Amino acid sequence: MTISEILKSPDTLLVDVRTPPEYQMGHIEGAINIPLDQIPYRYSEIPGLGSKNVVFYCRSGNRSGQAIAYLRILRIENIYNGGGIDDVAFYLN
Repeated sequence: MTISEILKSPDTLLVDVRTPPEYQMGHIEGAINIPLDQIPYRYSEIPGLGSKNVVFYCRSGNRSGQAIAYLRILRIENIYNGGGIDDVAFYLN
């Protein structure tokens, strides 16, 4: 499956790992905000993590990549780096 197909699935959850001010300035509808520095403490708040597809995004794809790398160390599956917010918006349209 491509990232575009994953994003268009109605069961896919989006996690925005940008800061709260960045999130408030604009985000993908339905995305939950867990800033990168809080992922180690709050990843359990992500519904279905490990069983549902979860796509992480940020401004450029760097922070979302770091979140994915951390969660993969924990052997969590079905997680994807959507890249930047503009990338995700493009794939959804």
